[in-house]
Amino acid sequence: MREEYSDKQVYFVGGGIASLAGASYLVRDCDFPGQNIHIIEEMKILGGSNDGAGDEENGYVIRGGRMLNDETYENTWELLTSIPSIDRPGLSVRDEIMAFDMANPTHSNARLVNSRGEVEDVLSMGFDMADRLAMGKLIITPEEKLGKARINDLFGPHFFTTNFWFMWATTFAFQPWHSAVEFKRYMVRFIHEFPRIQTLEGVTRTPYNQYDSIILPMHKYLEGFGVDFTLKCTVTDLEFKDGDGITVTRMNVLRQGVADVIDVKEGDLVIITNGSMTEGSSLGSMTEAPSLNGKGSSWKLWENIAAKKPGLGNPSSFADHVDGSKWESFTVTFKDTKFFDLMEKFTRNRAGTGALVTFKESSWLMSVVLAFQPHFRNQPEHVRVFWGYGLFPDKVGDFVKKRMCDCTGEEIMEELIGHLHFEAHREEIMATANCIPCMMPYITSQFMPRLHSDRPQVVPEGSTNLAFIGQYCEIADDVVFTEEYSVRAARIAVYTLLGINRPIEPITQYQYDVRSLFSSFITSFR
Repeated sequence: MREEYSDKQVYFVGGGIASLAGASYLVRDCDFPGQNIHIIEEMKILGGSNDGAGDEENGYVIRGGRMLNDETYENTWELLTSIPSIDRPGLSVRDEIMAFDMANPTHSNARLVNSRGEVEDVLSMGFDMADRLAMGKLIITPEEKLGKARINDLFGPHFFTTNFWFMWATTFAFQPWHSAVEFKRYMVRFIHEFPRIQTLEGVTRTPYNQYDSIILPMHKYLEGFGVDFTLKCTVTDLEFKDGDGITVTRMNVLRQGVADVIDVKEGDLVIITNGSMTEGSSLGSMTEAPSLNGKGSSWKLWENIAAKKPGLGNPSSFADHVDGSKWESFTVTFKDTKFFDLMEKFTRNRAGTGALVTFKESSWLMSVVLAFQPHFRNQPEHVRVFWGYGLFPDKVGDFVKKRMCDCTGEEIMEELIGHLHFEAHREEIMATANCIPCMMPYITSQFMPRLHSDRPQVVPEGSTNLAFIGQYCEIADDVVFTEEYSVRAARIAVYTLLGINRPIEPITQYQYDVRSLFSSFITSFR
């Protein structure tokens, strides 16, 4: 432990991967005393949006599925190299994930399925010349000129009927009304994935869901350093020192509903996950539809502090457009292998490849992913679990004449069986199915059109002890809705606030790689 840190405290607001990464950098790279690191989380469990829980009887739930990428998750992989595996002594979490991915590579043989239940040939991207020209113009246009432009401001109607759009949009969860800037960043950052988007071979999967595979090992690693985890505690507001600078002096909190304060002394640091893509999420059941909830504590905290100081961003651009940011996922638990057996035969995807299947003519734009089993640490051998989602929850279904958001888990299964044309096997499938739908009002809020100033800098100008991490701070050129964005933000925050002179893994510039550019150009004409 470095002596100058003995009296300093660091407070992380939010218990997601960004805070866990920040704490890991503190103990690993800064020799910071673990007992002086405090991770404050309002839920009873860590992980934030990296969730995964349940059991055979009640059903399993993962609100979202996270696709990692070997080439672009630079800081994530570097950090996970330092986190020991829980299951394989002597290996890091990075080693464990790569060994698993090598043994079970992602490869989709049924990326898009049409209304007749036929697997489409998606080798061609389906572009016309106008689409190609619009894509080229987007990539060369500076972000400041794009401003709050939407994707459909730059592309014509034909673009949104192409194989490319259906595959790219459902892989990364883009909608036509989302930010052109964010879409551009994805096109540049993942240009190396463009030629293989139809197979998803670039997706790196974890052995279990991301809570079991990443969050638990990080939690255990930090426990070994004595890091303090304060659960069921909500930070409601920050108080600042008078003047033009940004110095936090006090944190107002609710400890299991009881008001309290945390005094922030000189030298202490406050690192906030501002906003949350999974906040306000609601679960349904086989007999009930989920509800649509409103803002919770992370959005309200950001609103409170942004009103007090300039340079802390504009949460309204992200949180006040639920109709444009919501969609619905569902997790299905079976007590037999019938559905998985049928899907393996239909898709020709080897069991456990985690390949995404999208029903391109589905009114809900429904997709499903069948991951390697078991997907949970406590999952019995005979149980199977898969995850799916619909990007248009307000649309009426094709087989169940109701909006997806109004459907029970049973009705979502009916719709899925219809798109797969598995009606002959309906009774067998439904016999043990437990489908738990999840409505997420802010799940793509980070993609909403924005100005550059709407996201605060990781360490705002004038800040002496405050930083922002997670999906709603600004990191030039990087892409939100990724684990890497949260980890990179955490590393920047810790190194900057503590004045640590260590390198941060740079963003790989594939757009300047001649081979990537040539391959992408050829792909656009397929």
